[in-house]
Amino acid sequence: MFHHKLGASLFLLMTFWSLSSVAQEETKVGLELVLLADATGSIDDAEILFQREGYAKAITDPSVISAIQTTIYERIAVTYVEWGDSNSQDIVVGWQIIHSLESAQQFAKELLRQPRKAQGFNAIGTALLFGKNLIENNSFWGFRRVIDISADSANNWDGLPIELARQEVIAAGITINGLAILCRYCSGRPNNYDLELAFKEQIIGGNGAFVITADNTDTFANAVRKKLILEIADTSNDGRPKIE
Repeated sequence: MFHHKLGASLFLLMTFWSLSSVAQEETKVGLELVLLADATGSIDDAEILFQREGYAKAITDPSVISAIQTTIYERIAVTYVEWGDSNSQDIVVGWQIIHSLESAQQFAKELLRQPRKAQGFNAIGTALLFGKNLIENNSFWGFRRVIDISADSANNWDGLPIELARQEVIAAGITINGLAILCRYCSGRPNNYDLELAFKEQIIGGNGAFVITADNTDTFANAVRKKLILEIADTSNDGRPKIE
């Protein structure tokens, strides 16, 4: 009996050491951020490039770098995914740690050099679950976890229903924010519904969730910059940051 108890105790202790070792191997970051960018059939190659350039410009902006460096671990982990139908989610830039202008520039460079692969009709629900899986199966421990989805439509033509995916993501403690794109070159505002309202009611959710609107080509990068700052900044004590 003594040997049995001793063996059980040693097993539990070894299990604890193993779990502790895994935790130590995870890199701690202030934020795990999945950028889910619309690459459906309504988005042509010129618009894909335009969108990527907007994100590249925004993530290397000094105000965004400053926000990153004020997070709890002074660094964040980011990945950029383009999504289309339920069988088309392309990781354009895999997980990278951004902690400085140089690391942000490297992310931007990688983003701009990759070819387009995603295509097809809207599968927003499937894209959200794809983002959740990326967060839950990476090598980071994030103080906060966010999926940021951009789209010029709130329709879901394929894959898992948005509501089911949304519930699963929120239940996992992940926030869903949205970038409602009213134009690029320009597919424009939907004729029969309010896109921003649809985002608020059907897509976003979780702690502090919000929607930012990109309403013209000239201000797209600025809208992305504002969104990134809101997502990156730790506002738990001081409220939302002031954005110029």
